[in-house]
Amino acid sequence: MDEVTQAVENLKKDWSQVVAQLEVCIAAIESCGMMGKGTEEANSLPRLNGSAQDALQLLNALQCRLDLLAEQLPSFEEVQSGQATLGSWKEQYQKLRASLRSANLQAKANIKKAAEEERKLLLGGGEESTIRRRNLQTKAGMTSAAESITESLRRSRQMMVQEVERSANTLSTFDESTSVLRKAEGEYQGHRSLLMRTRGMLSTMQRQDVLDRIILTIGFLIFSLAVLYVVSRRIGLLTLQRKLADAIRSGSISAEDIVGKVQHGPAPINAPPTAPAVYDEL
Repeated sequence: MDEVTQAVENLKKDWSQVVAQLEVCIAAIESCGMMGKGTEEANSLPRLNGSAQDALQLLNALQCRLDLLAEQLPSFEEVQSGQATLGSWKEQYQKLRASLRSANLQAKANIKKAAEEERKLLLGGGEESTIRRRNLQTKAGMTSAAESITESLRRSRQMMVQEVERSANTLSTFDESTSVLRKAEGEYQGHRSLLMRTRGMLSTMQRQDVLDRIILTIGFLIFSLAVLYVVSRRIGLLTLQRKLADAIRSGSISAEDIVGKVQHGPAPINAPPTAPAVYDEL
């Protein structure tokens, strides 16, 4: 069962218990003054009314809780059922308030009637009247002391209830803060892993950048050496061409010799010298 649904069921149980207690208090208030003890029952009436008012306040608090939880129910049908239950609770609450008001009016009438009968007995003569007055004085003192103690206990109970509600609110606030901190921790862990991956990617990019620079430097050096080699070879050919042109102009070598050397290749170094031509002289 869902947590919200379980909370609503618990509220319904609490409502039934509080309503039963309030009905008992209303019945006791309504019967005040019917036992023939007007003074004693009149002293107990504030205590009963205090208990009834506490029950009404508790019922009002239960209505507020149900109003908050009804909107959080998981299904639409359950939300409608919760709203219907809240409406019936409000009607029952108004009926209980009216019953309490009627019970107080009936109790005042009964107490007034019983007080008149006691007054008649007290004003009458005889030993019974004297004993009655003494008993009333003793019981009135005891009842007054008991009522003051009951009132003090009721105030203490209200203070304890308020402290318990305040502690419950504080605990709920702590729970919400804990959940928020846990969510923040989860988000921090996610960002931390993302930052670690980003840092790894940056390291890889830095290494790749260094490698690219090394490759570009080596390539530039090779290209420069190739250019230098080509330029040097080109300069050497130009120098040789210039020297050949100077030799041809000076007449030390002819163009036919150059063409013959190009066609037949250079003379071998270790070739034996040719023998001079021998002419037979006759």
